[in-house]
Amino acid sequence: MDRKRVGIIGAGVSGLAACKHSLDKGFNPIVFEADDTIGGVWAHTLESTRLQAPTTAFRFSDLAWPATVTEKYPSHRKVMEYLRSYASEFDLLKCIRFNSQVLGVEYLGATEGEIMQWEHWSGNGEAFGAQKDGVWRLTVKDLKIGNIEVFLVDFLIVCIGRHSGSPNIPEFPANSGLELFKGKILHSIDYSYMDNAAEFVKGKKVTIIGSGKSAFDIAAEVAKVNGETQPCTMIYRTRHWLVHKSSICGVDLSYFYLNRISQLLVHKPGEGFLYYVLATALSPLRWAISKVIETYFKRSIPLQKHGMVPDYSFSFAMSSCLIAMLPEGFYDKVDEGSIILKKSKRFSFFNDGIILEDGNEHIKSDIVILATGFRGDQKLRDIFTANWCKEKVAGSSATAVPLYRECIHPRIPQLAIVGYSESLTNIYASERMANWVTHFLAGRFKLPSIRCMEESVAEWAKYKDLYNGKYFRRSCISTVNVWFNDILCQDIGCNPKRKKGVLAEWFQPYGPADYASLY
Repeated sequence: MDRKRVGIIGAGVSGLAACKHSLDKGFNPIVFEADDTIGGVWAHTLESTRLQAPTTAFRFSDLAWPATVTEKYPSHRKVMEYLRSYASEFDLLKCIRFNSQVLGVEYLGATEGEIMQWEHWSGNGEAFGAQKDGVWRLTVKDLKIGNIEVFLVDFLIVCIGRHSGSPNIPEFPANSGLELFKGKILHSIDYSYMDNAAEFVKGKKVTIIGSGKSAFDIAAEVAKVNGETQPCTMIYRTRHWLVHKSSICGVDLSYFYLNRISQLLVHKPGEGFLYYVLATALSPLRWAISKVIETYFKRSIPLQKHGMVPDYSFSFAMSSCLIAMLPEGFYDKVDEGSIILKKSKRFSFFNDGIILEDGNEHIKSDIVILATGFRGDQKLRDIFTANWCKEKVAGSSATAVPLYRECIHPRIPQLAIVGYSESLTNIYASERMANWVTHFLAGRFKLPSIRCMEESVAEWAKYKDLYNGKYFRRSCISTVNVWFNDILCQDIGCNPKRKKGVLAEWFQPYGPADYASLY
């Protein structure tokens, strides 16, 4: 192979995995990172942030956590140490250009019209395509000195994630929005970048908008600073399953959702008729498992006491990647009055704070923090210069993001997107995709026809619509991760069964370490 210019955007966990596996296959990747360090969202996060999954689940396949880390859910600082050790172990820093912001990317080669006529991806189903002059042009700004450079790469891997970059700011009717508020408004990402967050909120009336993990963490941090003398208010619309541990009665949840036997309880994309019949027959068992887990957490966490029992099942939460870990002592702070929980479908602003939907309750605030998530699809679109790429890459608001094997768009050549689809631990799913992409780069297999790829995308879209409901655009593959990994293994020509012994193969949970050394 005479062309080995592989460009990677982002040096978070996905970008590091893509870089490492590209090096393994003999390529010379160049990684563009806008920050001055690796780690992505882990480099700038809340002080109280810790792992949301055990270290056995959050790790790269070929590097275990050091024996000195004994906590099951280490702090974000130890996560950063682990990521740095990975970069050092595989000599990845030499490939990374820090403070390098990619302003836009554009495909040079075949025209949009020609590409739409192709029957095979990139013209021939191969990584570097039938267009010998087809390249991606990257316009990159050096954030330290302000210079703008142009780079050409033969294959581009986009690893920009979906939990940063494009904050989701709620929209309001005229004369009721952010412009009315005289205090300070910021998004959770801005708060996480603060070096003096405790001083910023100290003694202030703080209101947090949102019900996801970041909203809970920020509320817990503010409560720690101000206590019950100046309680913070958390306004939420939807109640989610935030739990205090990843096991029930000493049995890890992975035994219910992340082993091969659990895959039989779910209708999987592309499954045969017998699998379909079996999943249908076992659906009462899946329901029963969910109810047992829900009962356990309702008894061990004061969810009912505080009106925080979700309206959806635990199994739905698992399949939609809506599970998170509670900050330590969160409901103790609610009980003592340091955190006030308010449910409201809608709210608006006035000069001194927030008005809840019925208009009868005014919450005075000095600071409002919007923990309202991110617009991952917009962030993905914004990286492209050409309108046709912007329009196609993330699909429509009514469909899942149309990625074959969750990382290849059937109509955009010489490009992979790694880290957009989610799992219960994104490092697990992202590394498997990065490994698959680099095998593809090395010529281990060719892609099927565009028609076949689009049919596969449609099958996965049906699965997401069935099991993820209104959260289908999260592209969560958590409860079919083993099935998904089996498909990737079959593509690259390795044995998908990674355990020793029949019982272990069916009943032991699968995790990153099972996929070490897929050669």
